[in-house]
Amino acid sequence: MISKLIDVAMGRTLADIIIKDGTVFDVFNHTFIKADVVISNGKIVALGSGYSAKETIDATDKYVIPSFIDAHVHIESSLLTPSEYAKIVIPKGVTTVIADPHEITNVLGEKGISYMFDSAKGVPLDVEYMLPSCVPCTPFEHSGSVIDANLTRELLSKYNFLGLAEMMNFVGVINNDSDVIEKLSTGAFVDGHAPLLTANELCAYICGGIQTDHECSTSGEALEKISRGMNILVREGTGAKNIQQLIKAVTPYNLNRFAFCTDDKHIADIVADGTILHCIKKAISCGLSLEDALTMATINPAKIYNLKGKGAIAPNYVADLIVCDKSLDSLHLVLKDGAIVSKDGVPSFNGKSISIQEVSNTVRVKKVSPQDFQLEFTKGMPVIETMKDSLITRKVYPSSADGLSICAVVERHKATGNIGKAFIKNIDIKDGAIAQTIGHDSHNITVLGDNPIDMSIAVDSLGSNGGICIVHNGKVISYMELEVAGLMSNKPYLEVLAMDKDIVEKIKVISKDGSSSILMLLSFLSLVVIPEVKLNDRGLFDVIEWKYM
Repeated sequence: MISKLIDVAMGRTLADIIIKDGTVFDVFNHTFIKADVVISNGKIVALGSGYSAKETIDATDKYVIPSFIDAHVHIESSLLTPSEYAKIVIPKGVTTVIADPHEITNVLGEKGISYMFDSAKGVPLDVEYMLPSCVPCTPFEHSGSVIDANLTRELLSKYNFLGLAEMMNFVGVINNDSDVIEKLSTGAFVDGHAPLLTANELCAYICGGIQTDHECSTSGEALEKISRGMNILVREGTGAKNIQQLIKAVTPYNLNRFAFCTDDKHIADIVADGTILHCIKKAISCGLSLEDALTMATINPAKIYNLKGKGAIAPNYVADLIVCDKSLDSLHLVLKDGAIVSKDGVPSFNGKSISIQEVSNTVRVKKVSPQDFQLEFTKGMPVIETMKDSLITRKVYPSSADGLSICAVVERHKATGNIGKAFIKNIDIKDGAIAQTIGHDSHNITVLGDNPIDMSIAVDSLGSNGGICIVHNGKVISYMELEVAGLMSNKPYLEVLAMDKDIVEKIKVISKDGSSSILMLLSFLSLVVIPEVKLNDRGLFDVIEWKYM
C-alpha cells in the first residue's frame, strides 16, 4: 500500500481520482490554495498538477474542503437509527461523528450498545462511539440499566470505544465517589459535562482527567475552562444554542481549543440546515472567519480526539472531503475514503436493516389515571422556569398559577408507579398534553399538559414501544411510535420526517409557541445534572443543592 501511494505521488502510477482545478482549503496554513487533489486507495496522495487518473472531477470555481466532524452527538436524539442518520448528515458534509449512545444504554445497557454498533456497520459514516460513563447519570435516577466501574472496564475491553463519554456526575468527581473515580482510572479519554462549574470545583473536576466540555453557555465560562486546559465543544442543537455567545471567546491564540458539536438535534432541523454545516454558517454570521470556522469543523476535533489522518486535505490523509460552492450553500459532492457518497444533497448508498427484537417493547408502566396528574398550586411553591435556547432552568416562586403548565415524569422501566410532578413556566399548553418516552438521561416518560385527563390519555397511548403522543381535548391527534428503545424509529428517514412534521404541526394546536424545540426542551426537564432545578420520577430536584426539594 505505501509503495503504491508513493508511486502515485511520484506520477509513476495512475491515480484513482483527481479533483481538478478547485480552490482547496489548506487547514495548516489557514488559507485557500489552487491545486488538484490526487486520490488513490481512499487516501489523498498529492496536491499539485500534471497528474493523470482513472476519473476526473471538475472543481472549477468550487471549494474543496475537508468533510466535517461532529465532536459530540447523541444519534438517538435525531429519532433515527444510526444507518438512517447517516443518510441525512452525509449529504450535509459530515463523515465522522463522536457519538455517545448513553440514551439507549440507559434504557437497555449492553443490548443497546450492541445494537448501535451493529446499526452503524456498513454505512459510509465513521461513528466513533464513546462508552457512556453515567448510567444512570446520578444515584438519584431510575434508569433501565446500571453500568458500574467493573462493567465499564469490561465493556471498554469488549468494544472498540474511543473513550469514556461525558462525565455528568460532577458531584461524584469532586467528592471522590469511589465508583466514579474507578471509571476515571481506566486510562481512557474522558469527555466532560460541567455546566457553570467554576473555580476550585472546576479544577478538581479536571483533575479527574476530563478533557472537554460542551455545556458552556457564556464566553467567560469557556475562557475559564480553556485557561484550565480544557477543549470546548461549541454546541448548536435543537434545544441548546450556544454559538452566538461562545464565538466571542475565540481568538487566534485559543482557536485550536474549539470544535463544533450538535449534541442533540431533531431530524427536521438536520434535514433543513445540517449539523456542523449549520454551525459553520452561524459562526460566520456571528463574526468568525470562514477559515476559523472550517478549522473548528475539521482539524480541531480530529486533533482533540486523536483521529489520525482526518480533518485535512494533505498527503497521507484519508480522502474524506467536500466539493462545494464557495457560498457553502450547495455541497455538490461528498467523498468518504475517496468514494462519492452524496451528490447534490442525495445520499449514494443504502441503509442497513437489522433486527430490533432485543431493543423494542421497552415501556413498562403501571396503569395511570387522571388523579395521578393532579397538582394543586400553592403560593410560594417552587416552579421550573425554562429559558429560550437553553437547557438551563431557573427556580422561581410565582404568586399564581397563571401561565403555568403541569409536568410529570413517570417511571417506565420497572413499573414502580413513581410519578414526580411540578409546574413549568414558559411552556404554554392549552387544552391538551404531550407525552414522550424521551427524557434525558434515564428516559422515563415525560408528560406536559394543562389538565390531568389529557395527560393521562397521552401517557396511556404510548403503548409498550413508546414514542411521542399529542392529545387535544381528550383525543389523540398525533402519535409517533419509536419502537427502538422508545427513542428511535426503525422506519426510513423520509417516513420519520413526515411523522415528525405531523407531531410538530399538532403541537401548534395546543401551544401558541409550538415547535420541535418544545420536544427537545421537554426531553431535558428530567436531566438532573443541568442547573438549576429539574424533575424526575421521584420529584423536584435542586441541582445546585444536590437534593430533592
